[in-house]
Order: sequence, then C-alpha cells, then structure tokens
Amino acid sequence: MSSAWPHVALAELVAQRRDAVKIESGVEYRLLGVRLYGAGAFHRQTVTRETSKATTLYRVVPGQFIYNRLFAGKGSFGLVLPEFAGAFVSNEFPLFDMDTERLSAEYLNLYFQQRPVWNYVEAVSTGTTASRNRWKESQLLAHQIPLPPLSVQQRIVEVIGAVDDQITALDAEAAALAAVLRRRRADLITDDSSEAVKAEHAFDFSTGVRRTPDRATGPYMTPYLRSANVGYGTLDLSDVLEMNYDPAERKRFGLQYGDVVVSEGSASANAVGMPAIWRDELPAPVCTQMTLLRLRAREGVCIPEFVFHWSMWAYESRAFLDVAGGTNIKHISAKRAKGMAVRLPSLGRQREMAAELDAMESALAATRAEAARLREVRVGLLERTIGIESAELGV
Repeated sequence: MSSAWPHVALAELVAQRRDAVKIESGVEYRLLGVRLYGAGAFHRQTVTRETSKATTLYRVVPGQFIYNRLFAGKGSFGLVLPEFAGAFVSNEFPLFDMDTERLSAEYLNLYFQQRPVWNYVEAVSTGTTASRNRWKESQLLAHQIPLPPLSVQQRIVEVIGAVDDQITALDAEAAALAAVLRRRRADLITDDSSEAVKAEHAFDFSTGVRRTPDRATGPYMTPYLRSANVGYGTLDLSDVLEMNYDPAERKRFGLQYGDVVVSEGSASANAVGMPAIWRDELPAPVCTQMTLLRLRAREGVCIPEFVFHWSMWAYESRAFLDVAGGTNIKHISAKRAKGMAVRLPSLGRQREMAAELDAMESALAATRAEAARLREVRVGLLERTIGIESAELGV
C-alpha cells in the first residue's frame, strides 16, 4: 500500500525542538524514557541536581515524537502523552514537533512500530562499538516515509486504535480472570475441612541428575527438562537439551503423563517454585535435570491435576519460596518440600476441584489466545496499510 503514496523525507514534516533547561539545586525533574519494541514513553525516574550527572535537560511537550538514539534499532520510539506534561529528557532522547497539516503524530508513531523499520534502523546505526550504535537525528530527518493524505492517516490511526482498544480490553479481562483463578485456587487448596498431611504422603518426589561432562555423549542420549524449560504453569520446549541416561536412569528419572515439574532454584525469587504439568508433549523417554523437582501423584491418594493446582498455589502463595534455603540463589530441597503441608480432600473432591479450576484455566487461556490473535491481526493491518518493504528501505 505504501508504494501508492509519495515517500517524503521527515525533514519536510518534523522539526527537532531542544528546549534546554539548566538543572537547579532543590528542584526535582521527572525524566522520561522510551520502552523498546514500540511500547512508548514512560516515567523513568525523578532526579535532582545532586543525583543527576547531567547539567542540562530538555523539556518535553505533549504530542511530540520521541526516540532513544541508542536503542532505536530495537523499536524505542513513541509519543509524549499529555500525562507527561512538564517532564524532561536527557540528550539521548531527541524530540520533534509535527507539521500537523501534513502529518499525524499518531500515524508517524505507527510507522515506527514496524519491525522491518527497526531492522533497517539497526543496520544503519553507527557508533564506536555495536553496543554504542546510535541512530542520529540527521539520519531520522533524512529518512523517507510513505505519506498518504491526512484524512487517510487519521483513518489508519482509527482502525489500528480500535484493534488496540480490543487488545487492551482482552488483556484486562485476562488479568481479572487470572486474579479470580488465583483466589479460587487458594480457597480450594487451603480449605481446612480437609485433613493436613505432609507432602511426602501425598506425592512422590524425585530430583533429576546433575549435568556433568561425562554425560555429554553416550549410547543413551536422552532429552531432559531443566529450569529454563519451566514457566508459570507452562512448558517451553523450544530448546530441549540432551544428555546420556542409562536404561535404569531413564526408568527412574523419566517423566510420566501428569507429572509436575517444579523449578528448584534461581537467583530470582519470582522463578523459585514455578511449576508445570507434563502431558507427554514429547515422545518418551524424557528425563529431568537436578534443577527440577518432580512431583508425582500417589496412586489412590491424589490425582495429577490436584498435584498441579497444589503446586501452582504453593508458587503463587510463595509457600515454595518460604521453604527455599540459600542467600543469593534460593533453592528448594526435596527434603524441605516433602515436609510442606497439604490439605488432602477425597479423590472425588479433588476431581471436582480440578474440573472447576481447569475450566477457569481454559477460559483464561482462550482470552489470552484471542489477545495474541488480535496482535497478529494488528501486525497484518500495519503491513497492509502503511507497511514498507525491506527493498524500499534499501536493505
């Protein structure tokens, strides 16, 4: 679509503004940053003369276009929103006013939300080292963009805005569903009408093997899961490694359908105890590394879905973190985990709980999937309206 419109250098459409202000003692200055991947401007920090290395800042005006010279190749572009009136930026964040009779600020912002544009900017940025590459103001001003009539620009902004509003609504709905799910899971898992037992009487525990050089090769190379494969109730199987497990180890450490794997340790408290359930996503045998705890339902005592929801509750309530030892790197030992309390209802009641919570999980997953689908639709709409081919960019 962009080839049907004239391509105009930004120097004809925008003008850089540098409203310099000397930092004074006793005054606080709100500084803006610009998030990566088109996520826009945000309040980064508040500084004073005593806490800032800079001596000069630049005042922003709502409606201006802003970008980060250092991270332009990663989509660090945005607009100054009305809520940022009176804020400032450092020298690394150039600001531009629009010729509003020819260019919509929102249209320009949409143009710079395209990955092919980011890739081009990354390719032509210059600096002394790759980590210090900058897309300079002169390069931005020389850059040509497709320029439809202002009425068409505004229509494009309206259409994309409608999609954005729906994505925002779905994200809010997903957040609300997630909060309700967590509260309901906590209510069910901690119901004191059920007897409390030690976790070792409800689940079988196992840890995997240590990754050592001698296991890097051998006749029984076997896929295995590690902490990097386990997220918040999810498995990431895009990078599954292998090491040598002999037949006896495959039997001992191999995963079975319904096993729950729990991230045993991490330097980040938020990652300690993250659980996921195994549903034979890969052909057997698949084993585990020592960085994971494996919890398996004891036959006749509990069901795998109960183990999963109990583990999710233990993560969400930080019960796993509470039993983790260590200082810099928290670590859940199998011994400590076995001593955790489990409110153990009857098998029938466990099935009822699992059915209710699984239905809520499904509704949440469907909402998130719809939001993800709309994000793909948004990308397609940008491509069909103001999208620009790599050839047009000269790469």
